[in-house]
Amino acid sequence: MIPLGIPAETLSHPGIDRLGQGCRVAPDVSVMRWGDTPPGRIGIALGNAVGLYQGVRLVIGDPAQHPDTALVLGDRVIVNTFCYLSGEGGLEVEDEVLMGTHVHLLSAGHVIDQGSPSILQNPISYGRIRVGRGAWIGAAAVVLPGVTLGEGSVVGAGAVVTRDVPPFGVVVGNPARLLRYREGFAPRSGWFARWFKRR
Repeated sequence: MIPLGIPAETLSHPGIDRLGQGCRVAPDVSVMRWGDTPPGRIGIALGNAVGLYQGVRLVIGDPAQHPDTALVLGDRVIVNTFCYLSGEGGLEVEDEVLMGTHVHLLSAGHVIDQGSPSILQNPISYGRIRVGRGAWIGAAAVVLPGVTLGEGSVVGAGAVVTRDVPPFGVVVGNPARLLRYREGFAPRSGWFARWFKRR
C-alpha cells in the first residue's frame, strides 16, 4: 500500500523524455519547454526511484539558444511539493539529493545592466547548476545561476545561495554564508573554508 500523499509509480509523464525504474511523479507536475531536443542531446531525464511531488515545475529552454540546456536528476532524488527546477542554463542533480518544499533552482535569469530600460527586452543570462550527491536543500531555499552545491552539503531553509557550497558544508542566510561543516565530515585542513570565505 502506498502511503497517503506519495505519488504512484509511473512509466511516463508529458514533457519528460526519460524516466528510470520506480519513479513516482505526481499527476500535476508541470513541464515548460521550448523547441525540440536535438538527437543525441538530453532534455529532461530522471534516474531510478525519483520522486516528484505535488505542484513541482520543470523548465527547460530551447536547446538551440544555449548548449547546456538540460535537466537531469540522478537516482533516488526527492523533490518535495511546489519546487521550481530550471534547466535552461543546465541543471544536474546527482543521486540521493533531498529538496524541501518550495525550493527554487534557477539556472537562468535576465541581464539587468546596459541594454533596454525594460528587463523584458534584455537577453537571458545563464549559469549551470550542479547539486552533488547526498545534498539536502531546505524548504524555500533559492539557488541562483552558476552555483555548485558540493557532495553532502546542506542549505538551510530560506537561504539564498549565490556562490558555491563546499562538500559537507552547511550554509544559511541571505546571501547564504558557510556556518560550519557537518560533524564527522569537516575537511582535514582549513584551506577550503578560507577559500570559500574569500569568494
